[in-house]
Amino acid sequence: MKDEEEDTIKSAVTDIQQQLHSLLDSISGVQILKGKWSLITTKLTSLHHRLSDLNNNNPLSSDLLRSISATCSSAASLSSLCHSPTPAAGKLKTQNDVDSLSAKLDAHTNDLQVIINSGLLALSSSARRESVRAEIGYLMTRLQIGSAQSKSSALESLIGLLQEDAKNLLIAVAQGIIPVLVRLLDCSTSSELKEKSVSAIARISTEDSSKHDLLAEGLVLLNNLMRVLESGSVYAKEKSCIALRVLSNSKENARAIGSRGGISSLLEICREGTPNSQALAARVLRNLAVFEDVRENFIEENSVLMLLALCNSGTALAQENAVGCLCNLVAGDDDLKLLVAREGGIQTLKDIWNSAPSAQSLEVVVEMVRAMASCPNIAEFLVADGFLSHLVGVLSCGILGVRIAAAKALSHLAYNTKTRKELGEMGCIPHLVSMLDGKAVEEREAAAELLSNLMSYVGNRRIFSKEERGIISAVQLLNPSLNTLDKKHVMSILGSLLYSKKCQKQIVAAGASAHLQKLVEADIEGAKKLLDSLGRGKLWRVFTRS
Repeated sequence: MKDEEEDTIKSAVTDIQQQLHSLLDSISGVQILKGKWSLITTKLTSLHHRLSDLNNNNPLSSDLLRSISATCSSAASLSSLCHSPTPAAGKLKTQNDVDSLSAKLDAHTNDLQVIINSGLLALSSSARRESVRAEIGYLMTRLQIGSAQSKSSALESLIGLLQEDAKNLLIAVAQGIIPVLVRLLDCSTSSELKEKSVSAIARISTEDSSKHDLLAEGLVLLNNLMRVLESGSVYAKEKSCIALRVLSNSKENARAIGSRGGISSLLEICREGTPNSQALAARVLRNLAVFEDVRENFIEENSVLMLLALCNSGTALAQENAVGCLCNLVAGDDDLKLLVAREGGIQTLKDIWNSAPSAQSLEVVVEMVRAMASCPNIAEFLVADGFLSHLVGVLSCGILGVRIAAAKALSHLAYNTKTRKELGEMGCIPHLVSMLDGKAVEEREAAAELLSNLMSYVGNRRIFSKEERGIISAVQLLNPSLNTLDKKHVMSILGSLLYSKKCQKQIVAAGASAHLQKLVEADIEGAKKLLDSLGRGKLWRVFTRS
């Protein structure tokens, strides 16, 4: 008897799902009250998803399923009446009936949710996955046959599934949804279908495990996304940028985007798009600027001026991406750095820094300052504009990338005795000693490099030697087991302290000789010289005692 009841419920669910699919197709042909029917389509999709959660042995489901089936039958008749712009019952009566239908669907959806939440449902995850697979398979079929309206309705249902759960997205990708969406984007003449296809592709692009499948679609997908950038709606352009963020990470795709005018389209969005689309477009440009092959395209499009304009007027995210793009663009090119400086880039960086809400938001700005500081002709302007104190101020912040970038920038700015003295007086050295004990090798190296530079000023040596962990932390970095860390800056720091007998004793006591002996055996440059200097110091002390 129980098996019969389960079969009855299962059959009822299947029948209603078929009714819903037919109803959605019928709704795509309505001629009046389209806004209300669009809302009903959303509610039917939600109802469909909840039906998938019903198992076959829930005794509370039978009555509700019969009621839902009756509502679907009434809805089908009502939607057929609305295929005519002048329904027989009159527009006012029809509108009331549509509103009543909408309210019934809300009630059914709520009732289903109550049953689901009651704990009486025990649908296994495997059964749920099978249900989703079946639903996606059905939608994929609808996307490849039938009218444009039917395909549009199927796309809406698909997007709902993709947004509902990441597992649904993975199932859809595994079943081959990406090629279907790309063909639809490539072959469709309907702007609505293109927009919804791009929306689905953008959602898929947000899952890391799906990126390879998108990249596999190659130039067909890339070219269509760029066409959307040129002539699509604002919404479609935003979704295209989301997908392009993934595709623009490879050199081949970057070259293709550059050669097909993609950089021009993205810069146009940065100039005249909505705040959100500007930030998204700048993020794609930030990816592209990494590749030397397309930098000429940036230069041809006068990108520096446009990006600086966005830095001055965009949202916080748009500013971050625009600065990040400029940072990648000027890497290794002093001419571009000078162009940025001439066009007011230094003041722009200062303004963004001063308005930053937190150290986290400063990382890309500090990186840009580091890039600009590496150009000798710009370094003195950065010092004059007060960037020394700005950079020292973030050496102790909690963001690793900010600390590293700040130390590297200061290494460029400490180009003479005057700035080295200023940095010492600003309290830079204690922060750097703390960084020597950092977990990341890159942080330790950045701190050691800056310290080795600062120690050429005698006053800074005295400050360093008074730091409780200064010498100990430096000697620890000589340890040969830290084989990825460049020892030259550490040896330079320690070598600068040998003028002081007290420092020599501390260096030896910290275990430097043992480390240096092993480095000499490994033929590390500078190790023998420092070891010999320590040895001469000890020998000299023997002579003075005798």
